[in-house]
Amino acid sequence: MAYSSDTTHSSDSVYMNTMGGTTYFFSSQTETLEATIPEEPVAATTEPPAIDLKHTYPGPASHVTKIQTTNPLFSSFLTIDEVKQQLLKRNEITNTLPPTNTSLPTELDNYHSLVPLETNTIGQKIPQIASTFKATNSVDGMRYCLRRLHGCRLQSLKTFMQVLEKWKKLQSSNIVKLREVFTSKAFGDHSLILVYDYHAGAETLLNRYFRNPETGAVGSFSDRYASSRSNNKNLLYENELWWIIMQLTAAVRVVHTNGLACRTLDPTKVIFSGKRLRLSFLGVSDIVLFDPNESSPFNVITHHQQEDLTSLGKLILALACKNLQSIQRDRIQSSIEMVSRVYSNDLRHLILYLLSTNERSISECMPMIGARFYVQIDALQTQTDILEDELSKEMENGRLYRLLVKLGSINERPGLVDMSWSETGDRYMLKLFRDYVFHTVTAEGKPWLCNAHIVQCLNKLDAGSDEKVQLVSRDEQSVLVVTYNELKNCLDRAFQELLDASY
Repeated sequence: MAYSSDTTHSSDSVYMNTMGGTTYFFSSQTETLEATIPEEPVAATTEPPAIDLKHTYPGPASHVTKIQTTNPLFSSFLTIDEVKQQLLKRNEITNTLPPTNTSLPTELDNYHSLVPLETNTIGQKIPQIASTFKATNSVDGMRYCLRRLHGCRLQSLKTFMQVLEKWKKLQSSNIVKLREVFTSKAFGDHSLILVYDYHAGAETLLNRYFRNPETGAVGSFSDRYASSRSNNKNLLYENELWWIIMQLTAAVRVVHTNGLACRTLDPTKVIFSGKRLRLSFLGVSDIVLFDPNESSPFNVITHHQQEDLTSLGKLILALACKNLQSIQRDRIQSSIEMVSRVYSNDLRHLILYLLSTNERSISECMPMIGARFYVQIDALQTQTDILEDELSKEMENGRLYRLLVKLGSINERPGLVDMSWSETGDRYMLKLFRDYVFHTVTAEGKPWLCNAHIVQCLNKLDAGSDEKVQLVSRDEQSVLVVTYNELKNCLDRAFQELLDASY
C-alpha cells in the first residue's frame, strides 16, 4: 500500500486525516492544508459494521438435506439435476427454428415461424387428418401449439361457437388450455386451426409407457412381459400408478362438471411434462363429430361422459398391465386377474367400477382413492420444499445482474461528456471498486478468484451498507476509504448520467 511501502518519507514526516469516509495522507510540507480540513469527531466506542442478512444465502435447510431420495414414496418425483436437464431441454425445443426448405405458410393469422410437430388422425374412430405445429404469436411473442384440421367445414357456426366457448373457459393444471379457433386457407384448403398452450418437450403416455425402447413398436409388449408378470418386473410402482390416476380423474372431473366430455381418452392424447399429466387437444372431437340435428344435447353429453369413464378404466388397466393388448375384449378378464395378483384390491375395484355397464360418476372415484391422496400430497409438498430451497440459491441472480450491467456500462466508458469522464469523480471510485472486486491478487501477485468475495461485495453495494472498504489505485499512489453506501450513490448518479445522455 502507498502508506506502508512509501520509503521517501519517514513516519515523523507523514500523517493522515479522515474526512467524510475518505483518508488523506500529508507530509510535513503540506501543513498549511491542515487548517482547511475540519477534524472529524471520534466516537468513544466503535460499532461493528452492519451486515445485511436478507440477501445472504444461509445454505440448505436441514429438512431438505435429510430427505432420502431413494424412498419409494418420492420415486415418482424428479431430482434437482433432472429438473435442470428438463428445463434446458425445454429451452432448446422452444427455441428450435422453423425448417428452411418447407412449403408451410410464413404467416397464419397472427402466428408465424411454424415448426411441424406431427401429422396423424384424430382418433381410431375418427378418420379426420390433423397436423400439429409450434408457432409464435406476433402479438405477445409467446409460443403456442396449433392443431390444424385438414379440409374441415363448419356446419352450424352458432352452436359450434357455444361449445368452443365452454372449452376455452376450462381452467385446470391437468388440461392443455384452448386459447382460440380460426379458419384459414393458407394451406390451400378450408382448414380449421385450434390454438392451445404449448408445453415444450411433452411426451405422450403412449411413448412413455407402451412403446418398445429397442424397436419403437407399440403393442409388442405382451410377449416380452408375459414371463415377468409373476415377479412384477417392468410394471409400474403402485404409488406412481395412483399418482397418474389422481391427475387423470382430476382432469376428467373438471371436464364433466362443466357439462362437457373428453371423447379422446387414449394414450396419444395424454401428455407428460416432467411428472405433470395433461389431457391435450380437447374439443377437437366435438368439432369433427358435431351433429346440429341432435334433439337432446343433454342426453348425448351424458352418454359421452359414460364413454369417458369406460375409456378411463381401459387406460388404467393398460397402464397397470403396461400392455395395450390387455384391454382387448377377450383379454380383459385375464388382465384384471393379473391386477389382483400384483396390486391392491382398491385398484382392482376402481377398474371394475369404471368398466361396469351401470351409470357411473367421476366423483365416485374419490372414495376409492381414499387416503392415498395424503401420501401423494405429502410427496408433492416435499418436492415443493426442495424446489423452494433451490430457488433461494438463484433468487438474487437478477438483482446482482442489474448491478453488473450498471458497472459494465460505466467503467472505462470513453467519450460521454469528455474523454476522461470515466476516470474522474464518481466514475473513478467505481473503477477502483471494480478492481477491488474482480482484480484482487494474492501476496504472490496471482489472481485471487473467490466467488464468495464477489457476491458479498455486490450484495453490500446493492444494500448500501455502512461498512467501509479500502480502494487502492493501480499505481498504489492513492488510497480511498469509503462506505458501500457512498459507492452506491456514486453508481446511481453515474448511471443516471448515462440514462440522461441516451435520450
